[in-house]
Amino acid sequence: MTGQLHGKVALVAGATRGAGRGIAVELGAAGATVYGTGRSTRERRSDYDRPETIEDTAELVTQAGGQGVAVRCDHTDPDQVRELVRRIEAEQGRLDILVNDLGGEHLMDWHKPVWEQDLDKGLQRLRVGIEAHLITSHFALDLLRKQPGGLVVELTDGTAEVHEQYYRSEGGAFFDIVKVAAHRLARAQGEELKEHGGTAVSLTPGWLRSEMMLELFGVTEENWRESTTAPEGFGISESPRFVGRAVVALATDPDVARWNTQSFSSGYLAKVYGFTDVDGSRPDAWRYILEVEWPGNSGKPEDYR
Repeated sequence: MTGQLHGKVALVAGATRGAGRGIAVELGAAGATVYGTGRSTRERRSDYDRPETIEDTAELVTQAGGQGVAVRCDHTDPDQVRELVRRIEAEQGRLDILVNDLGGEHLMDWHKPVWEQDLDKGLQRLRVGIEAHLITSHFALDLLRKQPGGLVVELTDGTAEVHEQYYRSEGGAFFDIVKVAAHRLARAQGEELKEHGGTAVSLTPGWLRSEMMLELFGVTEENWRESTTAPEGFGISESPRFVGRAVVALATDPDVARWNTQSFSSGYLAKVYGFTDVDGSRPDAWRYILEVEWPGNSGKPEDYR
């Protein structure tokens, strides 16, 4: 897909690390100009207090073949988002792809009922995972709709089918509500964009080998299979570039409108479009989770790659 997005402009909201970074880099590899936003810069860390920065992401985008532009932006602040979109319009005159990957992994409060969860963290998760998405779309979609073929991708955790069947008790009520809301946001935006030739979908990666996850299990992207502390399910994990390739597949599909308002996993789209992860495999994490891990059935991760 090298060069297929040359001349296209993307905004990846939440591109500092994880899926956002993987998506930004793959869009760059396809030739796009990518505005990657976040709050962690080389001069100042966010409350994540991690080393990854938006400048690093922008450099990786450029090295991949695109043009990376790092912009510090707090997407819960309407004034900052307004200025971000004004800058994109002034510098590029268009916006073709919007990826909303604003989540808040550092706000997790694991395996607790709502009355025991940290209320401040929970409300902040709603602000980042729902309010910030709507603020970003409010300003960005007016620019995106001016070019037919615009694409909006709402990142989440789990497909709409998963959320219809299961309550995500591991993360609790605030987590569950945010992840379900992404599907409805995609539906709303898809309905409103279709008369302008635009498409909106929700998309989930599988078990993501983010920087935080690799660090947790004491491995790197090069030797992740050698972890002695990760559970068996880690064998179905995928690199952040895999979900990035899913976004590129959608963005380069001339018939992408057929998917409008729908919900997908990276593993499903890999089968549809034929792309692979960086190791050449095609992990289908959500099929493994639903068929093996959650129901407690027999099966090995390698059978789902």
